[in-house]
Amino acid sequence: QVQLVESGGGLVQPGGSLRLSCAASGSVFSIGGMGWYRQAPGKERDVVADITVGGITNYADSVKGRFTISRDNAKNTVYLQMNSLKPEDTAVYYCNADIFQRNAHGQVRLSNYWGQGTQVTVSS
Repeated sequence: QVQLVESGGGLVQPGGSLRLSCAASGSVFSIGGMGWYRQAPGKERDVVADITVGGITNYADSVKGRFTISRDNAKNTVYLQMNSLKPEDTAVYYCNADIFQRNAHGQVRLSNYWGQGTQVTVSS
């Protein structure tokens, strides 16, 4: 099976920075698009940023200029560098990825996976 394991969350003061990481492990053949989402209490889960295999990125308007998404395809890992953090960035951050798996017969299947979430709290 496949697991997405996130790390890097925590408590930071307004204006501070955090770097989130998300590594895919298990029976990974290759990975397509990857992204970060967040969910604040009482709100829906929204996309923060995403990145294609080729490195094309998209950002939510609320984080443009402050957050940077990147990936290391050799390590099956996606990162989210968060700068100039604001209290409204407080949320649980989730990693998401489209992952291809190949079985013993050589058949390839695409599935979408979520990480378990990591808490980011921005507060003084």
